[in-house]
Amino acid sequence: MRVLVVNHVSLDGVLQGPGRPDEDTRDGFRHGGWAQEANDPAMFTAMGERMGRDFAWLFGRRSYEDMLGYWNQAGGPFKDSLNGTLKYVASSNPEAHLPWPNTTLLSGDVPAAVAALRHQPGGNLVVMGSGQLVRSLLPLGLVDELFLMIHPVLLGSGRRLFGPDDEAHRLRLVDSVPTATGVLMVTYRPAQRLSSL
Repeated sequence: MRVLVVNHVSLDGVLQGPGRPDEDTRDGFRHGGWAQEANDPAMFTAMGERMGRDFAWLFGRRSYEDMLGYWNQAGGPFKDSLNGTLKYVASSNPEAHLPWPNTTLLSGDVPAAVAALRHQPGGNLVVMGSGQLVRSLLPLGLVDELFLMIHPVLLGSGRRLFGPDDEAHRLRLVDSVPTATGVLMVTYRPAQRLSSL
């Protein structure tokens, strides 16, 4: 299986709360729902093409709780898709409560567990949200591809996909497509690790 990161990010790298005003208000974040204005059908098509038919979700615990909690309450076809698809959830708590069906807890040495999943046959392990999880996997070579939807907005605050203390990583651009709403859909794959800049 391949680890595929799929995320909305602002031009200044924020991934916090793209979908709803109340999605993630940690640290007083007040720009929730910032990605909604630029939604474009082309993004959903591109996401579906990259995820493929045979995929599983890989979430951090917080992203799992928010996404599954919201969609199980809201209903609709995305609810059934989330519940019906195999989900792996990384958590530092070995007793984490994971209430939705088809969910497997990854605790302890999460990178080792993800590395083992990558050796299994199948499609993509799709990571959405889960910034802390992404930052823990990338330095170990456990991210195969990043599909980022870069929105034409500067938020100035919020949790970023990559932080100032992260290691440097060289990425190779595989694809870049603009949408009618100004979102740049880019696909990157890791190139080589940078020893210094």
